[in-house]
Amino acid sequence: MARVDPKDVGLENLTPKPGTRKDRKRVGRGHGSGTGKTSGRGHKGAGARAGAKRKVAHEGGQNPIHMRMRKLRGPNKKMSMPFEPFRTHTQPVNVATLEERFDPGAEVSPESLRAAGLATRKHPVKILGNGELSKKLTVRAHAFSAVAREKIEAAGGSVEVIE
Repeated sequence: MARVDPKDVGLENLTPKPGTRKDRKRVGRGHGSGTGKTSGRGHKGAGARAGAKRKVAHEGGQNPIHMRMRKLRGPNKKMSMPFEPFRTHTQPVNVATLEERFDPGAEVSPESLRAAGLATRKHPVKILGNGELSKKLTVRAHAFSAVAREKIEAAGGSVEVIE
């Protein structure tokens, strides 16, 4: 490849990198093109007609998902419908992680968890009981599993639920 003098480089002679641009598909240009005759639309039917549009959630006559799901409405029903606004969000932090990241006698709070690189999202923090704990820790979080509460208290620590 020939070297280009930096003085000759300008907006007028920049070109895209090879392979980044693709030619548009030219339909209806004969059998040899791969998209001749029906132009990639198949035979007859709604999709072959001019102005055909596919509905976003159309499932081809099958009963659509929003009609198949049970209708328990309201934000207080956790599994009302399997869509995002109805889910409860928490950030899980395991007891084993507290064992690794914190010194004995430390106070663990959502702020200290964030500083330690855990619980970085804005959701409430829930302490789960996976792993072992041998250090005495004062743990403040939004929620605790029963096993996590037992393990923290068994190690001589204390549990405080915050709102």
